Amino acid sequence: MWYYVVLLLQGYCIYHVIKYRTPYYWIFLVLFLPVLGSVIYLITQVYNKRDAEKLTTEISQIINPTKKIRDLEKQLQFSESYQNRVNLADAYMEIGDNKSAIKYYKEALDGSFQNDFYVIKNMIEAFYNMEDYKSVLEYAESIISNKEFVKSRTQFIYGLALEREGKLDEAEDNLKCIDVRFSFYDERLVYAKFLLSRNKTEEAKEVLESITLEAQHMTKPNKRIYRATISESEKLLETL
Repeated sequence: MWYYVVLLLQGYCIYHVIKYRTPYYWIFLVLFLPVLGSVIYLITQVYNKRDAEKLTTEISQIINPTKKIRDLEKQLQFSESYQNRVNLADAYMEIGDNKSAIKYYKEALDGSFQNDFYVIKNMIEAFYNMEDYKSVLEYAESIISNKEFVKSRTQFIYGLALEREGKLDEAEDNLKCIDVRFSFYDERLVYAKFLLSRNKTEEAKEVLESITLEAQHMTKPNKRIYRATISESEKLLETL
């Protein structure tokens, strides 16, 4: 396996030399020092300054997320455009400042963008995080006819908000839509728990069995991602 990886690496470097007319002595270095030569070539010839700047920016945003906020605030001050407001709101969502996110999403909706599905669905998520379920219902009902709403996480959140407001039948109708095979594993587990809370044991069992069965066909990365969900589904099944 490692042998083929090295071959692919060499092949890419040689292709890059020919395509970008890099000095041909690089070919000899890559051929005679397969791993070291290829790594040196990639670092010095492929990994350019723009990549370095982009990586540096991303790292700084992870280490200091407020820097991204400040940069986006400056952009908005320079140009009070719809996209700049949305970008700033998105950044606030990323750091969990739902109140600020909603403020800029609402400003973005003013004018000709008042039916923007992307903005409204993010607002719905923010309102739910703040436990403002009435606002979730209000905004969700403004996009409920949009085809993107059906079988989406937004519809799932809408269903949860309906449950919190005591509208259990409506909640079930909307949560049920998220029960789609080979997707929404976390949400389907929540749906199964909702069914159990309503003493609908057989329906809940079906959902849990589907999750555990599908888990057997997951890729290794997905199994790692949904390991806790799969484990909890299996444990719940054992109790039924």
